[in-house]
Amino acid sequence: MRAAALYSAAGSLLLTTLAAAPAGSAGAAPAVPGAPGFAELRGTAVAAARARAAGIGFGACSPADVPRAPSSLRCGTVSVPLDYAHPNGTQIKLTVSRTRATRKDPRGGKQRVPRQGALVYNPGGPGGSGMAFPLIGKVPQWKRIAAAYDLVGYAPRGVGRSAPLSCEDPKRFGTGPTAAPEHPSEAYKRQRIAQAKAYARGCAQRSGSRLRFYTSLNNARDLDVLRAALGENRLTFVGASYGTYFGALYASMFPTHVRRMVLDSAVNPAPEKIWYRSNLEQSAAFEERWADFKDWIARHDDVYKLGNTPAKVQRSYDTARKRLAGKAAGGKIGPGQLQNAFLTAGYYDDFWPGRAAALSAYLKGDPKPLVRLASPVTGTAAQAENGDAVYTAVECNDAPWPTDWKTWDRDNTRLARSAPFETWDNAWMNLPCAYWPAPRQQPLDVRTGPGELPPVLILAAERDAAAPYAGALEMNRRLAGSALVTERDAGTHGIGGGPNNCVNGHLDAYLLEGRVPGRRASCAPHPLPAAAPPVKKSQRGSVKGRAEGR
Repeated sequence: MRAAALYSAAGSLLLTTLAAAPAGSAGAAPAVPGAPGFAELRGTAVAAARARAAGIGFGACSPADVPRAPSSLRCGTVSVPLDYAHPNGTQIKLTVSRTRATRKDPRGGKQRVPRQGALVYNPGGPGGSGMAFPLIGKVPQWKRIAAAYDLVGYAPRGVGRSAPLSCEDPKRFGTGPTAAPEHPSEAYKRQRIAQAKAYARGCAQRSGSRLRFYTSLNNARDLDVLRAALGENRLTFVGASYGTYFGALYASMFPTHVRRMVLDSAVNPAPEKIWYRSNLEQSAAFEERWADFKDWIARHDDVYKLGNTPAKVQRSYDTARKRLAGKAAGGKIGPGQLQNAFLTAGYYDDFWPGRAAALSAYLKGDPKPLVRLASPVTGTAAQAENGDAVYTAVECNDAPWPTDWKTWDRDNTRLARSAPFETWDNAWMNLPCAYWPAPRQQPLDVRTGPGELPPVLILAAERDAAAPYAGALEMNRRLAGSALVTERDAGTHGIGGGPNNCVNGHLDAYLLEGRVPGRRASCAPHPLPAAAPPVKKSQRGSVKGRAEGR
C-alpha cells in the first residue's frame, strides 16, 4: 500500500568513490570487477563525478513542479543514468528544489547561524515527490533546521517530470463509485484479477524497456548522484516511510558517504519482507489503528452519535457502506471512496474529527460533507495516476512476488477474518505484481557493522499502521550504532517536525548537533484531537471552500 505523503577531477573522484565503497558491509556488492553489482557501483561513481562537475543550475520553479512557488524556492535538474551498468548511455533528468539556509536565529538572536550544508528529503511512497518540502522551513518546528541547512527536495525517477511513468490513462484513474467488499465473492475476485493483469500490461506498454530500471536500488544510487551534484562530500538525509527503506539501502551501499541520516516511520528492511509480506503486516496494523479510531469516536458519542462503543461505531460504518452500495452519494461516492477516506485517518489522527463528522452527517441524511471529503479530485488525477504507477513499478521490480493467485487468495482470505478493514483493498493495490512483465531483483540484505556508519536516528510511532513498529525495531537492529526514538501509544505516520515537542527535541539535537539519545529513547504521545461537531446546514456558508489539510 502506497503510504501517504508526509508533512522530506572525474578520474580521481571515481577512484575515491570506489575505494570508499562498503566492501565489508553485509549485503553490499563487493568492489571487485566482475562481481554482481560492480558495474552499477562503478556507474554510480562515474555519474556522481559528472554531476559534481556540472552542479545544478537553480532558477525559477515551474508550476508543474511546485504550484505558486515563492521566489525563495529555486528549482533545477540533475542527470542520472537510466541504467547504472551503462553510465554513459541513456540519461534521465530528476527535478530538484532548494531553499537556502536562512542563517537567522528563530529565537531572535543577532548572530548568524552557521550553515551545515544541504539536507535532502524524501517523503516516501514509492511515488511521492519532495519538491515542495523546502517550503516547510516556514513552519515553526522546522525553523531552527532551516536556519542551518539548505532544504532540498526532489522528484525521484518516474515521479512528476523526472522521467515520468504511467500505466493507464489518467482520465480513467480514480473515478467512482467503486465497491470495496471486505469478503469478496469469487466473481469479484475474477474481475480484480483481470484488472491487475491489464494494469501490468499497461505499465509495460507505456514504459517499454525502461520499466525495469525503476527500483529502490536505483533510487539509492540517484541519491548519491544528487549528493555530488549539490557539492556535498557526505549526505545529510531525512527519509520518511518508504524513504527510510532506500535511505537504509544507501547507508548499506555508501556508508562513508553518510553525514547524518534520519529514518522517520521506518519500514521493515528485512529481505523476506520486501514487499509481499510487508503489505500483509501493514493490513493487520491498519485493523489495530481502525480500532483506535473507533474507540475515539465512541468516547465522543455525545458529539457524533455514531455509538458509545467501538462495536456500535462499526455498525454505523457498516450501515453507511451498505447504503452507499445501494446508492452512491453525489453519484460518485461508493463504498470504495468511503473506505479510502477512512483509510487516510489511519495515517493521521488529525483527520479523525472531519471523518467522524462527515459519517455522522451522512447517516442523518446529509451527504454533502462526505461528498466533499471523499470525492476524487479530477484536477490531480494525472499526478495520482503517476504516483500509483511509480509505486507499482518499484515494488514489483524490487523483489520476487507470488505468481500463483492461490497464494494471494489463501493469505488474504485468512488475514481478512481478523483484519477485514484494509486487507483486500491492499491486495488489489499490489496484485499487478503477480503478473509483472519486468525482471525481479533480489532485495539487498540491509546491514552495517559497528563503526561502518555514523549514528542514524530512527523515529517511530508505536501504533503506526503504514509502517508497523516491528520494522523500526528491525531497522535499529540492522544499522549498528543507530538510535531509535519511539512515540509511545501513538499512530501518526511521520512524526519528525510534528506536534510532539519531545520527538522534535531529539530531531533538532541530532541534525543540529549530531547528538543521539543512546540506543533507545521514548516520548509520551501527543494529545489526540478534540472532537469537532458536524457542520450544520445553516453554518455551511462560512466554511465553503475550506479544504481539510494534511
